[in-house]
Amino acid sequence: MAKPRSIPRKTTSDPVEAPPKRAARASPLSVYKAKRNFGSTPEPRGRKAKASGFRFVVQKHDATRLHYDLRLELDGVLKSWAVTRGPSLVPGEKRLAVHTEDHPLDYLNFEGVIPKGEYGGGTMIVWDRGTWAPEGNPREDYAKGRLTFELEGERLSGRWHLVRTRPRGGKEQWLLMKSDDPAARSSSDPDILEEHTTSVVSGRTNAELVSGGKTRVDHARRQAVAGQSGRKAPTRLDALEGVRKGILPPFVEPCLASLVDTPPSGSEWLHEIKFDGYRVQARIDGGRVKLLTRSGLDWTERFGGLAERIRHLAIPSALIDGELVVEDGNGVSSFSSLQAELKAGRSERLVFYAFDLLYVNGRDLRGVQLRDRKRVLEALLDDLPADGSIRLSQHLDADGESMVRHACRMGLEGIVSKRADAPYRSGRGGDWLKAKCTDRQEFVIAGYVPATVTKQAIGSLVLGLWEGPTFHHVGRVGTGFTASSARELWQSLEPLRREASPFAGLPREASAGVRWVEPTLVAEVELRGWTADGLVRHAAFKGLRDDKEARAVKRESTPAKQGGSSRVSAPKVRLTHPDRVLWPDAGVTKEGLAAYYAEIADWVLPHVVDRPLSLVRCPDGTGAKCFFQKHAWAGLDEKLVRRITVGDDDALAIRSLDGLLALVQASVLEIHPWGAKVRSPEKPDRITFDLDPGERVSWSVMQEAAREVRERLALIGHESFLKTTGGKGLHVVVPLKPRASWDEVKAFAQGIASEMARDAPDRFTVSMAKAGRTGRIYIDYLRNSRGATAVAAYSTRARAGAPVSTPLDWAELDTLASGSFYALANVPARLAHLAGDPWASISEAARPLGPAKRPARGGRAAIAR
Repeated sequence: MAKPRSIPRKTTSDPVEAPPKRAARASPLSVYKAKRNFGSTPEPRGRKAKASGFRFVVQKHDATRLHYDLRLELDGVLKSWAVTRGPSLVPGEKRLAVHTEDHPLDYLNFEGVIPKGEYGGGTMIVWDRGTWAPEGNPREDYAKGRLTFELEGERLSGRWHLVRTRPRGGKEQWLLMKSDDPAARSSSDPDILEEHTTSVVSGRTNAELVSGGKTRVDHARRQAVAGQSGRKAPTRLDALEGVRKGILPPFVEPCLASLVDTPPSGSEWLHEIKFDGYRVQARIDGGRVKLLTRSGLDWTERFGGLAERIRHLAIPSALIDGELVVEDGNGVSSFSSLQAELKAGRSERLVFYAFDLLYVNGRDLRGVQLRDRKRVLEALLDDLPADGSIRLSQHLDADGESMVRHACRMGLEGIVSKRADAPYRSGRGGDWLKAKCTDRQEFVIAGYVPATVTKQAIGSLVLGLWEGPTFHHVGRVGTGFTASSARELWQSLEPLRREASPFAGLPREASAGVRWVEPTLVAEVELRGWTADGLVRHAAFKGLRDDKEARAVKRESTPAKQGGSSRVSAPKVRLTHPDRVLWPDAGVTKEGLAAYYAEIADWVLPHVVDRPLSLVRCPDGTGAKCFFQKHAWAGLDEKLVRRITVGDDDALAIRSLDGLLALVQASVLEIHPWGAKVRSPEKPDRITFDLDPGERVSWSVMQEAAREVRERLALIGHESFLKTTGGKGLHVVVPLKPRASWDEVKAFAQGIASEMARDAPDRFTVSMAKAGRTGRIYIDYLRNSRGATAVAAYSTRARAGAPVSTPLDWAELDTLASGSFYALANVPARLAHLAGDPWASISEAARPLGPAKRPARGGRAAIAR
């Protein structure tokens, strides 16, 4: 390695200075070390470490000028910026961030007094800390000077941008900006810098930190009282109010959350994401680890290698409360996926989210307030990678209603709100409250109806609930079963067969075809409310709850509270083989697809009725052959799905929900309408720009591409609308007054796409050849040719997971994880929590086709930035 160039040590106390240039291949910390006299300054000498995660710290630094140092962990060092006025939560408010030298990872925990006369002389406290999640490739984006990332700290959260600007006075200057999201504030809200003035570690202000000359005030971890060995806690355990010495208990009955319609708000509450898995206590006693269910069952062996990974934490003794989950590709936990993983005997995808600490190193913490328990727990886990199999469940001090709305729009299960100053109390009380995005609860299985398409498999389950000594019938669930789970349920239920119904006074029609079983097994079911008769509505099976007893299952939501009945009280379409599984991996049956469209009819029908349609049919589900269909087929109900003639072509169209359900009966899994109505098929009323990423195109690049299409269209007066494709891409849709011809519309789309490809050939292409798409986005303007189609808004896709092409508000693009994030399982809950239809104004926004002219030189840069 080349010897670093000699750099004179600075004696100024002002750190807001660009680092001197380094010689090639110099140590990333050579500038940091050259600036400091470690015989005088208490700062850590540090060294470049192996990359271990994405942590961040914000240090309030009262030097020559008060400022805030933002440091992001990347490649074993902390990339650092001096934010002169501190971060702002007001979207669009730019704060100058002067780039400074890389700092060692030890600086994440540094808090102390740097002597006057030394570089950066003054007081420094840890004002905030947590993890950051970069969008796209952080190394490439850092080099390009444009970083976009999510913060999850104790004070800062949400989406942020760091953008490099022109250097001034030899200093490399950036701008720090907050995105408009639920964590943002308006200019009339309190300034977070005035709201929080103390250290998140010691609770001291900068002024209180000074304790005489050069004396260093260490990070609180070093003041901790620890066990005999292993990791340490971030505060003196014996000084915590409510702590007491005690013996590690064998098991603690868990604190349970009570269901509420609206989550609480206020500073006395902490809010966490509600996970969809198994509640688990991790009991650590020396070298032994036990994993216990919510009822105290020892499932250590069942959870495979997870116990060994927890043992490697090297904590002498602890009792950690948490949730065991399996996450999908978008980071959303799924109980069905967890069950599939466990049944297959795998543990690689298991993730343990720790959210409470009941006991540690000889100290019983159940009497300590939650906020302090969480701080101790965070310190135990703060060295772990953010994407590892053991993670801390982060919490937010946020508005509960806003948080649950955001969680539901993002397809999550809901949130849990916890009283910050409460001790840990076993059982169900008022300290923990849960607000759900969908109604999810347990039911007792009373019987089953055999499948009509598969031998020795169930087609639907009959459900019941105990209320005192009486067992009540609450309906059936007929979707959510994979092919394997349908067979496994049959095998589990057959030995439990009984002759008589376990219900009293059940109507005859409810008993038709049912094989009754002893009511001992518990099923977790998601439902969309209750009918007026007190039966579950639009229910979907999620899995067996073998960690719960049938008699312990209680009704959480009631018909009186949910009310109502299905939108389709008497459909004209009768489904044959409703238990046929159409998506084997997601367990979605024909009945489940019909229930989905019935529930969201008001949202989907405007985009599919009275348009020529191309259809993707999968008669035996996505696991078998699928094909496009444009014309009528044998058995088609032509009263509901009508034949139409478009020029010389025959096509199909529907007028109502019954027509849509008739397509479901024919196993239509994708609906692709023309961009024109039946009444004027030669005059298109929509243009679709299909953005299709090639290999090695990051999602952040896709997001930027969609914004660019929107901005170019806005330049010539066209409003555009955004939706996912249900695959890897995005669609930008333009409404039109139907006056132009197909040729004119296609030429317009081609013009926009070709200009983008010419302006940025490294990012875009209009060539269909797949060989040239690597690293670039194919802008498919051919979707706008006569007879061509694009998948409809809210249509499912014949792909794994039953994804849905989902309309979005443009503001949601920043938080979208992928083009396949939304699926049949989470779209109804999303729609139920939207303030309004993101595409409500699409008809009113239509205008005649405008010219696809090229912006003036430099115009794109002005628009994009």
